Amino acid sequence: MTASPTTHASANGLLALTARGQDGGWSRDGADQLSVLVLFVVTFAVVATFRDFGLGWDDFTQAQYGELLLHFYGSGFTDRRALDFVNLHYYGGGFDMAAALLAKILPIDLFELRRLLGGLVGIAGIGFAWRTARHVAGPVAGLVTVLLLATCPLFIGHMIINSKDGPFAVAMALLLLGLVRAFKSYPTPGRATVILVGLGLGLSIGSRILGFLSGPTGVAALAVMIGVEARSLGARAALRRAGQFVVYLLPALVIGYLVMIAVWPWAALSPLNPIVALEYFSHFFEAPWHEMFAGQLLLVPDMPRRYVPTLFSLQMPLVFLLLMLAGTLMAIIAPFQRGEDTRMRALLVLLATAAFFPIVITVVERPAMYNGIRHFMFTVPPMAVLGGTAGALLWQRLAARKRIAAAAMVVFALALLPPVIAMARLHPYEYTYFNVLEGGVRGARGQYAIDYWGLSFKQAGTALREMLTAKGEHPPAGRKWLIAVCGPQPSAEAALGPDFDTTWDTKGADFVLKLDEFYCAAMPGTPLLTITRAGVPFAQAYDIRLKTAPPLLTQPPP
Repeated sequence: MTASPTTHASANGLLALTARGQDGGWSRDGADQLSVLVLFVVTFAVVATFRDFGLGWDDFTQAQYGELLLHFYGSGFTDRRALDFVNLHYYGGGFDMAAALLAKILPIDLFELRRLLGGLVGIAGIGFAWRTARHVAGPVAGLVTVLLLATCPLFIGHMIINSKDGPFAVAMALLLLGLVRAFKSYPTPGRATVILVGLGLGLSIGSRILGFLSGPTGVAALAVMIGVEARSLGARAALRRAGQFVVYLLPALVIGYLVMIAVWPWAALSPLNPIVALEYFSHFFEAPWHEMFAGQLLLVPDMPRRYVPTLFSLQMPLVFLLLMLAGTLMAIIAPFQRGEDTRMRALLVLLATAAFFPIVITVVERPAMYNGIRHFMFTVPPMAVLGGTAGALLWQRLAARKRIAAAAMVVFALALLPPVIAMARLHPYEYTYFNVLEGGVRGARGQYAIDYWGLSFKQAGTALREMLTAKGEHPPAGRKWLIAVCGPQPSAEAALGPDFDTTWDTKGADFVLKLDEFYCAAMPGTPLLTITRAGVPFAQAYDIRLKTAPPLLTQPPP
């Protein structure tokens, strides 16, 4: 059997990354230990802070979906409310179901548990990316990948708060790990690898139908294997080995299907239901609304093709972008490098396709686009692995020159500091990060949506309640405080507590609680309180008693 690509890459080739006891002078154990340490630090941070994160537009509906799925299974499949609930039956509900089940076992509030579970699932995703990078290019690549993800505010923020896109990104990272292992052992992947591919496939498609995008990713890598081996072994032998590889992976389809229907039971009602879901999401399924992009209010179906590439360039840390682009260049060149190991070429194409094929499709097809790049979080782990591979190659070439290598390490460490500092300043709104190209969150204000989930209502609502209590104020006799809310009302209600009723109408309201977003109208007077991060207001509360306030909304909220 041919050895792994990291073992037999040519000595002078593009990807001559050693798999011996050291990677460019750095011990395997040292890099791995640092990777584990970073994972431990991120885990500690999540456990210490998960209660800080507020609720958004979808949390209550998603939590209800999880409870209905439990009722479906607990009733012996007779309670079918989950199979026609809003439009969530078009999504899988594995995360929501797990959170609902754990909330019955653990003494933690359901919504706080959802934040904790989201963070821990996200950390598992970082671990999957670490192992993927390590398989591709060794322990240093794994360490760089872990550092890039652990210091990526968008990834860290979304993994805690985003119960749709976060778990889906982790499931896709698991699938990518399985595929990398499969191609490393081409054409005869082992049993554990086949099971891993099946689990990743089932969880991915069972989370979002976009998991089908893994198909072109695997086909692209397989095409590289066939094309390169056809030149060295002949077309017949290359096709025979490819057929053997596909046969070995067939059990993964069975495993994947079983896992998919476990977390997405609606998909099992009809063999065509996954196709129905794909068709449903191929068209915009809501009334269009406006969203801010580059300072312009645009309908979400009319967003320009540059929407996703622009936001990636402005919302990812610069060090992440630079290393990712270097790794992408390596992946583009790799298929044409005759001296390179065949499997390494396929692995790099696999990573590049996983990272960029969905973005290319979006640029070409131009679907409705909104909420920044949260829907593309699943492309971030393969991007990080590309960056980790480039970082490992750079380290391997610099390591022999100790002073230069030491300087490179310092530069890399310093490059990681800005996003880490930004996360500390923005907490618990890490997902709102913009890099220096946009001037940070301050520069993005008025140009893009910032707190589009409305998470800042947790701090704003709590602060308003505590302020009124401290002042000894009570609502008029016979009723509760009435507060007009511009943003997600359920999350405001959770923060305000039982002494408040919420409304969309400022007439007769005592207070206004509003996000600092384009669709919320300016209110008269000075705000009672403002929640700010990095010098930017996120949410404000106003006392409008004895005042005439304008209508709450300038645009329908997203």
